[in-house]
Amino acid sequence: MSIQGAGRVWRRLDVTVRDLPLGILFLVVSVLPGLRGHGTEVGDLPTRPFDALAVLTLALECLPLAVRRRWPAVCLALVTCGFALDQLRGYHSAAGTALPIVLISAGSHLEHRRRATVVLLTVAYVPLAIALSQLGSGGETPTEFVTFYLVLALAWGAGAWLRATRLAEAERRERVAAETRTAERAQLARELHDVVTHHVTAMVVQAEAARYLTAAPERLEQSLTAVSDTGRRAITDLRHLLDLLNPGPGHGHGTGTGTGTGAMEAKEPRTPAVGRVLTLVEQTRRAGQPVDFTEQGTPPASTGSADLVAYRVVQEALTNALKYAHGSRTSVQVRHGEREITVEVSTDGTGSPSAAAVGSGRGLAGLRERIGVLGGDFHAGSGMDGGFTVRARIPAGGTS
Repeated sequence: MSIQGAGRVWRRLDVTVRDLPLGILFLVVSVLPGLRGHGTEVGDLPTRPFDALAVLTLALECLPLAVRRRWPAVCLALVTCGFALDQLRGYHSAAGTALPIVLISAGSHLEHRRRATVVLLTVAYVPLAIALSQLGSGGETPTEFVTFYLVLALAWGAGAWLRATRLAEAERRERVAAETRTAERAQLARELHDVVTHHVTAMVVQAEAARYLTAAPERLEQSLTAVSDTGRRAITDLRHLLDLLNPGPGHGHGTGTGTGTGAMEAKEPRTPAVGRVLTLVEQTRRAGQPVDFTEQGTPPASTGSADLVAYRVVQEALTNALKYAHGSRTSVQVRHGEREITVEVSTDGTGSPSAAAVGSGRGLAGLRERIGVLGGDFHAGSGMDGGFTVRARIPAGGTS
């Protein structure tokens, strides 16, 4: 088994099992002949050889380390009693070193009654210091007892600092996760707005036109075909978005509806690119909007998310043209530079609003925000002739 595999197996073990070796290590070290009587010594009591009671004392000081993280209060109480017994009996074993470690662990992992625990330990230390002073030969001064207390307090403080750091990190991660979820919801809302608004607007306009084509069967057939194609494209784009949320195999398929969208998804890229702007223009033309399309330059090898944003700019501008200036001459210009993509969509404003001309302005606001994140420029407004122009400069290579 590799080291990494062994590490994964170790992390999957219960925390009590992982902490038990530390307690066993302290127990083994404490009974070594060369270390007997050379442990922590508070007061000046003479060192006593190990006897039957020493076994219980060592067990109280060492074995509770196995539950120092699962039950920190129980561990602290047992180790404290073992330490007091160790000092009062004069064993002075190496196991006494476990007390500062337990204090650090309790300060880090104890969840409830932390202040009461500190007060109780402080109160318990006073009679222990008095007893050790009376049992000893009087060579231990009060300053030395206070110094040892401060060492124990420092150990607790170190554990409290570890706890505060851990909680702060957990809060930071939670905050970052919440901000990420909010950003993802906003991104999804923008994508849904762009996809649904454009396709549904085109379908509404095409369906309205079909009502007046009953005397021209060929044109009526073309109009209804355009509505069907637009609906299929809307389903495809929506499934692309759903696949981003749940990218499991076969997601969104197997419904048996026979709409033919599976073949379309197999041919089309998951993310719209500037190369598909022409398809978008053709779809808008079929909805009755005269559109002139010009594309200059060659797209760079890597554009990051700039191509998607450029596509959304054209999509939103054409959707608004269908809504608010149906039938007006519209111009789409896309220019590829070495480091940026420039998009300009202008409508002369001589048309009339369609039945779908209801909106909240969320599309343009979302585009302005998205392009601003990329470090680009965005402008949308009316001209002197009553037309409407959307301009965007989108740096290539960024991530939206």
